[in-house]
Amino acid sequence: MIPRALRFRRFSLRVLALLLGLVFAALATTYQVVSRANESNARAHARSGLALAGRVVDAAVRQRIEFLAASAAIMSGDDAIKQVLRTGDNKTLASVLVSYTTRIGAPVIVLYDTDGELLANSDPNMDNENAGPFRFLIRDANAKDLPQHSGFSYLRGELHLLVVVPLYAPHPNIFAWFGLAFPIDRTFAEKIKDTTHIELTYVATEPPVNAPAGTPAKPRLLATTLPAAASPTVIAGATVAAARAENRDLGGLTDTLTLPDDRYVTLYKFQEMLAEAPILRVLQRPLGPELEPARDLENLLLVTSLAALAAAAVLALVIARSVSEPVRALATHTEKIAAGDYATRINLNRFDELGQLAEAMNAMSQGLDEGYRVRDLLDKNVSPEVAAQLMRDGAALGGEEREVTVLFADLRGFTTLSEQLAPHELLTLLNRYLDRMSGSIEAHGGVIDKFIGDAIMALFGAPVPQGDAPDRALAAALAMERALIMLNRELAAEGIAPLAIGIGINTARVVAGNIGSHRRLNYSVIGDGVNIASRLQSLTRTAEYRTSIITSAATLAALRDPGKISPRPLGTVPVKGRAEPVEIFAVEV
Repeated sequence: MIPRALRFRRFSLRVLALLLGLVFAALATTYQVVSRANESNARAHARSGLALAGRVVDAAVRQRIEFLAASAAIMSGDDAIKQVLRTGDNKTLASVLVSYTTRIGAPVIVLYDTDGELLANSDPNMDNENAGPFRFLIRDANAKDLPQHSGFSYLRGELHLLVVVPLYAPHPNIFAWFGLAFPIDRTFAEKIKDTTHIELTYVATEPPVNAPAGTPAKPRLLATTLPAAASPTVIAGATVAAARAENRDLGGLTDTLTLPDDRYVTLYKFQEMLAEAPILRVLQRPLGPELEPARDLENLLLVTSLAALAAAAVLALVIARSVSEPVRALATHTEKIAAGDYATRINLNRFDELGQLAEAMNAMSQGLDEGYRVRDLLDKNVSPEVAAQLMRDGAALGGEEREVTVLFADLRGFTTLSEQLAPHELLTLLNRYLDRMSGSIEAHGGVIDKFIGDAIMALFGAPVPQGDAPDRALAAALAMERALIMLNRELAAEGIAPLAIGIGINTARVVAGNIGSHRRLNYSVIGDGVNIASRLQSLTRTAEYRTSIITSAATLAALRDPGKISPRPLGTVPVKGRAEPVEIFAVEV
């Protein structure tokens, strides 16, 4: 329902509002479609960039592994290291490893014997326990007979890339193992960002294997290029992504995270570790720079749309005025038609749709005038119920089966009466009689099917269904007798002999509908039940029955309130064309 505040009392304002609304809706929809398309393209471009950046990170890791392995190979060929190893001077050996850390850019270099015992390392704070990931790599390389081995792990709680390379003396006899560690920290992430312009973050969602017992599984940042304010959002997003993964496979899962400075398209991928739970590598690209060129186009589109809306407002006002005036004239003419003035005509002198509407309204006025006269005549020639059905369903031939109570009433001694009265007096008397009887029938919901001379055929339960049609029919018959008593009193005062009536009532399933030809038809009912009702009416002439109303057992059985009727059994009678006799009853006032 339209709120009262939004209703217009003038049609021109409504047309104006409609046209402006359509133009605004079209422009707004266009703007939204373009805006969403731009954002969709920006997201797609960002995801493509993230995928490329992921390959760059993988390539950088591989290059670092190759560099560290090559550096270890150079170290393995250093005779000074071999000589120190033979002397067993681990302190001197550690100082040699420290000198190599600066040259190859690996802050941690360790040396293990073939039994996995730490011989020397470049970091005096690292012991056998802290250097455990190297031993894991060495054991795995020995088991798989690998010439070198690498992987991600934690050293002193920090993320590192580890590489182990054997020291041969000579080949293929392994004399010792070199281990090199490269930190995956903010410096490494910043170098990736300088190349790809992508934000890189490593997040651990579970504690490392060598963490103290009872360490909670609290997600933490291992390395990131983002400011500290963005850390909680990135950690939360990574935690959700890890929870959504099935078998540690994210399938290139992307999401959008809103950070303090912008919205970021985010790509998650698991990074496998040596003996610890996998960590998440998070790549992010801001949407702002991707959308900046599209925003300029959207702003231009917005300015153009506002200009178009202003032009549409002026055009809509002109159109509204050209439409509202003839519409007001048509409304005034419609009010005259509603008041019953079908003679007035309207002339708009237009050749468009409104002019055609004016001509149609003139034709409608003429049609209403003719239709009114036809309906008036129809109501006088058939019952209002039948007239309503014909107007609603049309005058098609055919019918339907339904249960109906049929009433036949016949005027007794009409032939003798017609011999005693002049034709016009007879017609006047007959109309008085039929008017009283029809009134009693219609007062109880009956429908006059037809007048057959001085006889009346009435229906209860057709064309409108009635649940208590038998009750109504019997009540109407009793009312007809009472009405006839009152009419005879009037006739007696006028010196006219009294009239007598016979009524037959039967309830049965019949076919009700339009009967006749395509040129002329009549609504009626046909069936064995109709013949029985007519036969019962004829039986009222039997003197021994001493009644003017006879009904069938079928009608009494269908009564809803049988207590209002005191029927008198009359036995059974044969009916012409029917094998079984009919049980009948007298009904008296």
